[in-house]
Amino acid sequence: MVNKFIEDIDYVVKKIQDELSQEEYRKVLNLRDSLIKMYRERKVKINHSVMELICAKFLVQGGFNVDLEHELNGISTDIYAKKGFGSLIIEVETGFVPPTHALDPVNYLRARVTSKITRYSAFANKFILATTPYYIMQIPTSLVKPPRFRTEEEVMYLKSLCDQYYTNPPVSLEEIRNARLHSIYVVDVDNASVREWEVNEYMGKAALWNV
Repeated sequence: MVNKFIEDIDYVVKKIQDELSQEEYRKVLNLRDSLIKMYRERKVKINHSVMELICAKFLVQGGFNVDLEHELNGISTDIYAKKGFGSLIIEVETGFVPPTHALDPVNYLRARVTSKITRYSAFANKFILATTPYYIMQIPTSLVKPPRFRTEEEVMYLKSLCDQYYTNPPVSLEEIRNARLHSIYVVDVDNASVREWEVNEYMGKAALWNV
């Protein structure tokens, strides 16, 4: 299985190599080695890792220094990147639903996205969700608003939603009140590319897809 993981990761690296400068390619190779090490430690899986690597390529090309599966304040972020004094966090969402939530997949996925936005967005200047073109994320509309426009009723709903699934530790009211989602990355694995969407644009498209 390790050999298959390495083969798949190397396929992606080879696919994007021509798009990168020598320095960018060196950074991507370092991330490749880090992913392989974590896979040997059973910390990552291939679908998630491929998306992380493609997002990392996009960020490296933008001049960011990138770390994968970054430990930050007691939590592990999928991607943490810095450029100058700016920082961003990306959480990758594949839409996977464990068998234990086969009877409540939509509510579970909505709570998972909500938990990620509320828990992680305070730790960087910019928080981003990354997903595939074939999965429509269940993002509560109240989290698309700037925090100052979020009502107390909406805050309590989000708290109740998260508490159904995440209690160790629970999401705090303060985290919910201040949470921000800045943009969406849609990751095309087949073409090893990323398209950045403004959140309201993504939500508008998602509404049409849900019709």
